[in-house]
Amino acid sequence: MLKQINITLNGVERSVEIDERESLLEVLRDKLYMTSVKHGCGVGECGACAVLIDGVAIDSCIYLATWADGKEIRTVEGFEQDGELNAMQEAFVEEGAVQCGFCIPGFLVSATELKETNKSYTRDEVRKALSGHLCRCTGYQKIVEATEKGLEKE
Repeated sequence: MLKQINITLNGVERSVEIDERESLLEVLRDKLYMTSVKHGCGVGECGACAVLIDGVAIDSCIYLATWADGKEIRTVEGFEQDGELNAMQEAFVEEGAVQCGFCIPGFLVSATELKETNKSYTRDEVRKALSGHLCRCTGYQKIVEATEKGLEKE
């Protein structure tokens, strides 16, 4: 059954017709062309499809699009500020935390969620927050270091 939903996507109000069975991942990629949202495992295990929904990192592959009606959704495409990378994105580049790039948007989503809490985190807490993401290039150490650096940046 088709349904119209209204979301705020990266600060812009959007209305989109969906099939009630579609995941948010499918709608974001196939109808709204948010290519940072990757289809990895499809069962919420790899984190490649993570997006911020009302400020909370959620795996969009297991989140029905119909549930997003009225919500604020942010993808990596919406992280830039005045055409510039945000502090977390800069830290990932500076620390060499990007390899093939497939998993990085999901890691950035979770790292950004941490940053926006304005709290301090131990290395173990950072690792735990990023533990829902899989990197096939085994770049975890640089990703943790980049997240820590991004948390310190203004």
